[in-house]
Amino acid sequence: MTDGVQPLRDALEKRAYAEGFAKMGICGPDAIPLAPSRLEEFVASDMHGQMGWMAERMHWRGNPAKLWPDAKSVIMLAEPYTPEHDPLDILQHRDRAAISVYAQNRDYHDMVKKRLKRLGRWLIEQAAGTEIKVFVDTAPVMEKPLGAAAGLGWQGKHTNLVGRDLGSWFFLGAIFTTVDFSKDVGEVDHCGSCRACLDVCPTDAFPAPYRLDARRCISYLTIEHKGPVDVDLRPLLGNRIYGCDDCLAVCPWNKFAQDARDIGYAPRAELTAPKLAELAMLDDAAFRKLFSKNPIKRIGRNQFIRNVLYAIGNSGDAGLRDIAKHLVSDGDETVVDAANWALNELERAHE
Repeated sequence: MTDGVQPLRDALEKRAYAEGFAKMGICGPDAIPLAPSRLEEFVASDMHGQMGWMAERMHWRGNPAKLWPDAKSVIMLAEPYTPEHDPLDILQHRDRAAISVYAQNRDYHDMVKKRLKRLGRWLIEQAAGTEIKVFVDTAPVMEKPLGAAAGLGWQGKHTNLVGRDLGSWFFLGAIFTTVDFSKDVGEVDHCGSCRACLDVCPTDAFPAPYRLDARRCISYLTIEHKGPVDVDLRPLLGNRIYGCDDCLAVCPWNKFAQDARDIGYAPRAELTAPKLAELAMLDDAAFRKLFSKNPIKRIGRNQFIRNVLYAIGNSGDAGLRDIAKHLVSDGDETVVDAANWALNELERAHE
């Protein structure tokens, strides 16, 4: 990189903060050499479950340089969505649904991508001939290793990125560019002997520190897994119907978490502690209306109702039996299976 590019980088960082990002770091496309072998090991052990897209595009996911050979720099950006409440409190209210903090309002994919595109257009205007590509969690890009290589944080024992000045509550966005910026030093691990995130996991989804078995992860089971969930795992879901925040919420580094800067991340009142009884009665049209512009919409009504029924079965609330009975005649086989299971659990709890 020539000295003339440094002022551009300084201006880019200032612009990123003005756009609402909390931190910026830059690494090269070749900054994660261990990623391909670790990804191959993860897929070979079947820990990716039904996420076949991990295996299908592994050659791109493991090596950013192959995704776009012309890229000289990867600009990694962090956007906080830190909750103002303790997301574990809702777990004590078993007649209510626990929805992951990030899914209680607008879809972060849309919000972060718009911000990235604005920042990318600004960069193109400043440096004629510059090319960019922006990514937010939907392309074959390993954001967490790249974020660590760019100095935003380190991958904690729960495999998520943690920052000393960010905590755990932040989204990642990436801008690949042909500008050859100076590169940041990767962050080192600061987890120490702490294992709070490992011990809090309800399903023991971590076979070892820094290793996640997605097949047991509640976020995977409620979002990515299609069809019935293993009967042995259903009681462990509790009232979590979309995602799980347990391992993030207990991280001690969250005392340094930055406040969310976009009102779009403020929780909608109807999604902070919704009643299971009301959610279970949603038909497809009502489901789509309630979750318009929300990430929950993508799993569809049937999978969502499946999750709600597992929570109903775990509630111990006899007043929910009629709802389970009603859904036994649903048109979806997985919903029917979940309704029968929920009904049996409630009846067993009140024998």
